[in-house]
Amino acid sequence: MNIYAISDLHLCISGAKPMEIFGDGWSNYLEKIKEDWNSKVNDDDIVLVAGDISWAMKLEEAILDLKYFEELKGTKILIRGNHDYWWQSISNVRAALPKNVYALQNDAIKFGKYVICGTRGWTVPDSSFEDAQDEKIYKREYLRLDMALSSAKRLCEDGDEIICMLHYPPFNHNKEYSDYIGLMQKYDAKICVFGHIHSHIGNYKLYENLYNLNLYLTSCDLCQNKLIKIS
Repeated sequence: MNIYAISDLHLCISGAKPMEIFGDGWSNYLEKIKEDWNSKVNDDDIVLVAGDISWAMKLEEAILDLKYFEELKGTKILIRGNHDYWWQSISNVRAALPKNVYALQNDAIKFGKYVICGTRGWTVPDSSFEDAQDEKIYKREYLRLDMALSSAKRLCEDGDEIICMLHYPPFNHNKEYSDYIGLMQKYDAKICVFGHIHSHIGNYKLYENLYNLNLYLTSCDLCQNKLIKIS
């Protein structure tokens, strides 16, 4: 079993909001993702999709986008991104998913020796919060990440590995230690997959090891619309 990851597909199969307007790197990107995906992934492999899945505003509008995953090999695990407005009731989302597609929301799922957990996360401030609403959301997402990692820990047996999925990076652009990193250390997660970052990487890298964590940035436009192998 191999684990791969990608994020920020911003699907809009209907064509109402084409990603090509954001630059040449988005030209035919879904075809490129599909070709690379199906050339790498076997039926028993897992692909993590770390948020910003569809531009849809309502679940019924996202159905066509979710069907895109039917054409892709392996088991797919999704988390919500900041643009996934269609993702409201988790029970309704799960009921609408195609076969072999799973949605995580503050919880965890186990496949073999891998226990995968996830939540959206939020922007980590540079020093202090300038906006009270940002601080409120950050603290709420901290509690949700705690729930997800706690759920993962309960599923773990000897030799299992916890993989944590976030949409937002677990640190700011200065890569400073954060409460989110502290939680992953507390629960002995060694791998964190995230997205959200586009176009200008700045201090962010597609892979680095910091704070005893293997960190993978998986935004599809930054990884040339190719899956990143995690394990």
